[in-house]
Amino acid sequence: VHLVESGGGLAQPGGSLRLSCAASGFTFSGYAMTWARQAPGKELEWVAKISSGGRLTYYADSVKGRFIISIDNAKNTLYLQMNSLQPEDTALYYCLKGLVVTTPNSQGTQVTVSS
Repeated sequence: VHLVESGGGLAQPGGSLRLSCAASGFTFSGYAMTWARQAPGKELEWVAKISSGGRLTYYADSVKGRFIISIDNAKNTLYLQMNSLQPEDTALYYCLKGLVVTTPNSQGTQVTVSS
C-alpha cells in the first residue's frame, strides 16, 4: 500500500484548499477510504470517509457542510475539498485505506489556516 498526500498549504480563514491522495499497491476501487487529521498535541481523528463506489460519504460534525470527499477510480486518487476553512482545521492530513483510523504510514500534507 502506497499513499501520497498533496495539496496542503497555508490558507486564510474562510479560504479553500483541495487535498489529493494518490494510491497504489492495491485495488483502489475495491476499498473505502478515509481522510484523517492530527493537530499538534491532539489525537488522530477522522474527518471524512467514502465507500468504495463513492456513493456513500460520512463526515465528522466539525467539517460537515464545509468539506467534500470524493474519488476518481480511473486515477486511483482520493480528494478532499475543504471550504470555509477555520484555524481549528490546522493539522497534518492523511489518507487511509479502509474505514478504520489507524496509524498512518504516509507523510501526510500540512494544512495551516491563519490570517
